Formats: sequence, C-alpha cells, structure tokens
Amino acid sequence: MAITVDSRVYIEFIKKAATKIASEKEYVTELDSVTGDGDHWANINMGFTSLIEKIPAMEGKDISSVFKTIGMTMMSKIGGSSGILYGSAYMAAAKTCTGMQSLDAEGLYKAYKAMVDEMCARGNAKPGYKTMIDALWPAVETLRKDLDSGKDDDTILTDFQQAAKDGAMATKDMEAVKGRASYQTGKGVGHLDPGAVTMFYQIEALCNAIREAI
Repeated sequence: MAITVDSRVYIEFIKKAATKIASEKEYVTELDSVTGDGDHWANINMGFTSLIEKIPAMEGKDISSVFKTIGMTMMSKIGGSSGILYGSAYMAAAKTCTGMQSLDAEGLYKAYKAMVDEMCARGNAKPGYKTMIDALWPAVETLRKDLDSGKDDDTILTDFQQAAKDGAMATKDMEAVKGRASYQTGKGVGHLDPGAVTMFYQIEALCNAIREAI
C-alpha cells in the first residue's frame, strides 16, 4: 500500500502528537524558560488538547475539512503568535486539497509546503531564524527531493522525520532573529528552540500514524 493520509490517519496523528507533547511538559518548558517566556508548552498543549475534543467532528470528513477544523481550533485555542501561525498554516493546507478524501505522498508534500510557506509569510521569517520553521522547512524540502528521486514509502517517511529532527537540533547553534530570544544576550545560542522541538514531535507523530496505516 502507498502513503495515504485521510481523516483516520490524521486523527491518529493528533492523538499521538497530543500524547507526546503532554509527556514533554518539563523539557519543553525548560527550553522555553531559557529562550522565551516559558509558555510555549502550555500553549501548544492547549491546542492539541482542544483538537482531541474535536475528533468526533473530524471523523469521516474529507482531509480539507479536517485541516480547516484544525486550523480554526488552533487559531482560537493556542495563545500568542503560534496560534495564528498554526491556524493560518492549516487553512492554507486545506486549500491545496479541497474536496479530497485523502492525500497521497505528493498531496502531503503540497499541503505541508503550503503550511511552511504560510508560516514564513505570516511570521515574516525564514529558515535559520531559530523558529519552528527550522524543523518544518528541511522536512518539506527533503520530502520533495525523495519524491523526485522515486524513493520508496518507508524511506520517504524515515527521511521526512529525520530531516525535521535534524532541523530542530540545528537550532541549538543558531542566533534567534524572531521571538523573545532575539532580545537576549547571546540570542539563544547554545539552546534548542522549543517551537522547533514541538514541530519535530508533530512530524514524528504524523510519520508513525502513516506507517501504522500502510
């Protein structure tokens, strides 16, 4: 079977991501206490807790409708700039697959490319600014390269996940251009960006949900 992302898979992703993020409260809060204002975990956890409550409304729906529900929920439930960024990103992804029941690997790329492009535009940011984009951007770029190279599904998912992890880990050596860390002495160098870390958690959860469905 080929990579297929439908409402069932995405609901499993939400469950996995919510569980992972909830379990990393101390770690993510510690990261954010050093580079930010310490509320990133609380905000992103609130978003995924709210998504869990929305699962009944997403069951059996087309993937575009699922993305819209996620986007509206995140925009209203996640505090600070993250809510706007995540919300608008999912709304952008929804436009790439209007009326489609599911996504294949190419559709997944288009949806996540729309997400990262919207985040960059909305946040006036780009790779290397020490933000969540530094995990998402390389994952999307790697997905494109693997698709163009005709890689098999297992390799595509493994590379997608690894690129997100590597991107998140790379933020340790970056100087922050955006966010509270950009105002600190040292600009957060030596510390991972919490937004990039939780973005990696989400990519990992998505890949695991897709693997279980193949």
